[in-house]
Amino acid sequence: MTTNIQLQYITQWGETIQLRVGKRRIPMEYSFGGLWQIMLTGRDIHDGDPFTFELVRDGKVVRREWRGHHYKSPSPGKNIIVRSSWMDRPSNSAFYSSAFCDVIFRRPDGASFRHPQPEAGARGNLSLQVAVPEVRSGESVALVGCGDKLGNWDRVHLLQDNLFPWWFITMDIREPIEYKLVIVDTHTLAIKHWEEGPNHFFAEVPPKDTQVVIADLHPRFATEPWRGAGVAVPVFSLRSEESFGVGEFNDIKLLVDWAVKTGQSIIQLLPVNDTTLTHTWQDSYPYNAVSSFALHPQYLHLPSAGVPEDAAYKARKAALEELPALDYEAVNAAKRSFLKQLYQGPVGKKTMSSAPYKAFAEANHEWLLPYAVFSVLRDVSGTPDFSTWGKWAEYSPDKAASFAAENPEKVGYYCFVQYLLDAQLKEAVRYAHEHGVALKGDLPIGVSRTSVDTWQHPELFHMDSSAGAPPDAFSEDGQNWGFPTYNWEEMARDNYAWWRARMAKMACYFDAFRIDHILGFFRIWEIPSACKSGLMGHFSPALPYPEEELRAMGFTPGDGEGTDTLFLEDPRRKGFWHPRICGEKTQRFAALPLGLKKRYLRLSEDFFWHRHEEFWKESALRKLPALLRSTDMLACGEDLGMIPACVPSVMEQLNILSLEIQRMPKEAFASFGHPERYAYWSVCSTGTHDTSPLRAWWEEDRALTQRYYNEVLGCEGDAPYFCEPSLADLVIAQHMRSPAMLSILPLQDWLAVDGDVRYAGNPADERINIPAIVRHYWRYRMHCTLESLVADDKLNAHLRSLVEASSRNH
Repeated sequence: MTTNIQLQYITQWGETIQLRVGKRRIPMEYSFGGLWQIMLTGRDIHDGDPFTFELVRDGKVVRREWRGHHYKSPSPGKNIIVRSSWMDRPSNSAFYSSAFCDVIFRRPDGASFRHPQPEAGARGNLSLQVAVPEVRSGESVALVGCGDKLGNWDRVHLLQDNLFPWWFITMDIREPIEYKLVIVDTHTLAIKHWEEGPNHFFAEVPPKDTQVVIADLHPRFATEPWRGAGVAVPVFSLRSEESFGVGEFNDIKLLVDWAVKTGQSIIQLLPVNDTTLTHTWQDSYPYNAVSSFALHPQYLHLPSAGVPEDAAYKARKAALEELPALDYEAVNAAKRSFLKQLYQGPVGKKTMSSAPYKAFAEANHEWLLPYAVFSVLRDVSGTPDFSTWGKWAEYSPDKAASFAAENPEKVGYYCFVQYLLDAQLKEAVRYAHEHGVALKGDLPIGVSRTSVDTWQHPELFHMDSSAGAPPDAFSEDGQNWGFPTYNWEEMARDNYAWWRARMAKMACYFDAFRIDHILGFFRIWEIPSACKSGLMGHFSPALPYPEEELRAMGFTPGDGEGTDTLFLEDPRRKGFWHPRICGEKTQRFAALPLGLKKRYLRLSEDFFWHRHEEFWKESALRKLPALLRSTDMLACGEDLGMIPACVPSVMEQLNILSLEIQRMPKEAFASFGHPERYAYWSVCSTGTHDTSPLRAWWEEDRALTQRYYNEVLGCEGDAPYFCEPSLADLVIAQHMRSPAMLSILPLQDWLAVDGDVRYAGNPADERINIPAIVRHYWRYRMHCTLESLVADDKLNAHLRSLVEASSRNH
């Protein structure tokens, strides 16, 4: 028996098509009229094998498909003819993500291409493979058609969904058929949507012992665009009756219950990676991870891990829970003490010898052992600065293995804690999925300079530079985050293996992710390590000016001291210079003749807003596709700040959802964004963890609030001094009505609509972060318990009405 795979593709002279099955690449043969095909036997491809097509020119792959194809042979013993189409990224690729396939549009039995279920047996000579992702949980794809076999348009034939969002049907036909695809109510089989466009015709009858597979059909349906609502809150900010001075992974399940009651379908969290560097409150910053793979021990629920709820535990828990905010040092010191006792007792010994733990350790060996060794060395030396560790300053797998063998108890403790964290977070994920709620994680743009990642892979980072941001509304001096910048050229050598591993680990827990500072994949604001001010930074990569070109214009690069300079020399290309950001505010600029001032302003305008558009676009398109191909999570980008014109087009091309914050409009000279104008492929919100909550913002600038009250909310007269519940209600309703696919609001703003529930103190206390403060203490916790929110029928009914009135989550 043979399989003939066919592809219709018009190539240029010198180009060929090859088939990739697993790691094997097999050249295809050109027939005629753009038809490429290849004949395979059972040794070459098996039922269920994925395959992809690749375009080759001069011996190199120059184009790849967005996704692979699912080879199905439901009729054993037949010769198979597979008629495929090249798969480019469709405009609705977001609906192929795990957020929709595994959660929001979850099939009743949980089947998807990531979690295939056994299919019902079917034999025949014609199979259809149809891609339809936008099908709600209570709906199915079906086929109707003419002829006795199909029931003369009166009979509905359900397609199988065991590889959702791909649907399959196999029929035994004896005459040409005409058919159409429909979406039906799964239970009643009532047709809800007909496929747009002309009917399909299959004008042949396959020969005996032959099965034809029509693959990659993409029907169009005039369905209402799905829109959902969600809540954004850090895990550490959660409070429950069971928490221990900090929100924990177990608390996510209560947050899921509240989301279900209020009609929300997504929960957005801040990074949950371990940030333990100094064992002080400065480790509370969640974007400064000690490991891009390890989870933070503070999120572990101790009793679920085996810690007895004795008098000592209860007393410590009560004292920590009485605090209005997170005491980072006290919480983590207490948890560390309890966990070490647990590890040294019977629970620890039993866990470390168990099969599940050994499987976890083996599956995560690449990052787990280096992380555990790093953590012990940090504790022993009293610093995470590995450059001071003597013979351990340079990492090697052999040295790490040797250290672990010499210190099995100390190293084992950190592996033990990570195993427990992984189990508790995965349990919360399972609970969320079963209730139709997706979890959205956060992908920080940077890693700590003294982290496992930089210790283990120093070649992937520029340790002589720091990432940051140019001056903006948050900081006139710019921001210096302290993270080393990425050595993208080195990362590309192994096709971004570190990033791919990072994304794979993240996908174990999350269905969607926010790309923190997505501009970093286009260019990063890079500051030499010797400098503190963000004003001394430059874009990287960039196209700086040669010194001779600037001198020909009348400038003298290198003049000036400190920040009082007009040009900064590129640290890796001597003799090439960047205009200093905000150079027009320097004394050096003030001293220039009028003609040179105008020339400098034109030069800066061109450099910062025009010169790099195509250059940065190409830079992003070398990195982001590799990142996206490595995961099935829904991608959302944080695209705020100084946005080059190329960013929206790349995000649209890759179907990465943009972020819209009303008080941070993207339109030039606008004071506020207009939710009713937001694009569908976007996430809209009233604020972020970096902004003040709605109620606090309302009180910060009376003149701005007055304009918002009159111009945006359409209210007459003087604006109330406080953001009363009725006003918060108006703002949230406005965001719910937005065309944006997702409206994800901070928890503080959701609660602002109810005067009996919202925080009774100063609204400014609910702020999570102040970006202008480099060493800000991240300690906000919700004032009420999640149990009380779940039980508050009045609040939940009101919030659900806001969601349903805008047709979100339908």
